[in-house]
Amino acid sequence: MATPRPTRAQRAPADEIKDLYLNATPRSVARDLARAIDLLKGMASEEERERVAVYMDGLSQMRSEWAVAARAASAPPPAARKRR
Repeated sequence: MATPRPTRAQRAPADEIKDLYLNATPRSVARDLARAIDLLKGMASEEERERVAVYMDGLSQMRSEWAVAARAASAPPPAARKRR
């Protein structure tokens, strides 16, 4: 018989942050980063926070890169811009 997966409340914060990082999408990254920050604030030790720092940095980088890409995709093509 398979063991049931732990619920969100039962999981270690570091594991949840790692999963947020691995499963982030352009649509979810802002929400994922906010959740990861909440989890980080609740961590008891500096050692725990240091272990997840790479995932926090990765989420932040993804958010920045995807935001730039979204702005570029929604910008009008150069020919459509007005000249002064």
